[in-house]
Amino acid sequence: MTSTVLPGTPRRPSAARLGLHRAAIEVKSFFRERDAVAFTFAMPVVILALLGAIFDGVYPGSDVTSAQYLAPSMIAAGVASTTFINLGTGIAADRDDGTLHRLRGVPMPPSAYFIGKILMALVITVGETVALLGIAVVAFDLSLPTDPERWLTFGWVFLLGATACALTGIAASGLAGSARSAGAVMNLPYLVLAFISGVFYTPVGQLPEPLLTAGSLFPLKWMAQGFRSVFLPDSILPQEVVPSWEHGRIALVLAAWCIGGMVLCLTTFRWRSRRSR
Repeated sequence: MTSTVLPGTPRRPSAARLGLHRAAIEVKSFFRERDAVAFTFAMPVVILALLGAIFDGVYPGSDVTSAQYLAPSMIAAGVASTTFINLGTGIAADRDDGTLHRLRGVPMPPSAYFIGKILMALVITVGETVALLGIAVVAFDLSLPTDPERWLTFGWVFLLGATACALTGIAASGLAGSARSAGAVMNLPYLVLAFISGVFYTPVGQLPEPLLTAGSLFPLKWMAQGFRSVFLPDSILPQEVVPSWEHGRIALVLAAWCIGGMVLCLTTFRWRSRRSR
């Protein structure tokens, strides 16, 4: 038996359209919380400024300074922060206060909620990346590339890295038992990964071997390496783990984390908090 649509009956909006509407709400809500906006944008900028002032010198065989070497890695850390941490804590808060449970009762496809959250995170990530690049260019004389191929590399590393971190953050939101504990639950793995991925260490090739091995299993290390390949000259390659940017491996690892993050989201995501069960 087939169903018919009566003339004049309004069509139900698509998940993409509802997701865009949800994203607009999420972005407005985020920017209304001025303390969250200030902390989100200021933290990586302040860390970059402090580390850039602490580490000094020019690498042998290159005109790259320690601060310039750190800048692309801090962009990667900023991407991870605004996706992994923000989405994880935000979704944990929505689950804890019953927002997720209420959304399940409205005629909106679940995908629209996630589209809205991810688009909100991407908007914030783009803004933070622009701020970090501005600081690096003005304060540390980082040169922006003129080769379109490098900007293309920046684009796919940014999209794959942000997607991988966003999906992982959504999945990890279930580890937090409440909104109050979400900050600690999400920040601890982020800080550990930042250190073992060489984000706060220059050059990354001088990290201890066990840390290098552990960091290479996660997307942050490869995202930082991809951004260094965009903004730094090839003369800095002797300071890397291997004398190659390994674009193929970067794409493979980040894509694998995108797929793995999606699988984790589909298999572990909870709409209700543990206390409401």
